[in-house]
Amino acid sequence: MKSLQIVSALIELGAGLALLSYPSVAVAFLVGAPLEGPVALTAGRVCGAGLLTLGVACWLARGDTQSRAANGLIAAMLLYDVAVAAILVYAAIGDGLYGVALWPAVILHTVMGVWCVACLRHSSLKLSLLEIKS
Repeated sequence: MKSLQIVSALIELGAGLALLSYPSVAVAFLVGAPLEGPVALTAGRVCGAGLLTLGVACWLARGDTQSRAANGLIAAMLLYDVAVAAILVYAAIGDGLYGVALWPAVILHTVMGVWCVACLRHSSLKLSLLEIKS
């Protein structure tokens, strides 16, 4: 789980900083069209702040792999990864949007989601064994 937390932290910190600094460019890489106007740029930066927050949470939790809080963080990351993959697939198939990073991002979030599931299953088994021992 520690490796997942570190990798998630680095990915989300990078994406968050990109969206905070250059929201239009970051979005254009994903969907092939830049953000236009102050409202869209503000929304992009708000998303960047959210990703930065996820990255910081994963980084600070990287040493905690056995608690319910760590499981909660991984469950939240699973929800995020599934949602992002679905949103990007819909953007490509439903809306015809695509950028150079769209399909790599879909694959990345799918892989990260599978990794989250594997960590949660492994952690649940460990927590169950600890409860049996006590």
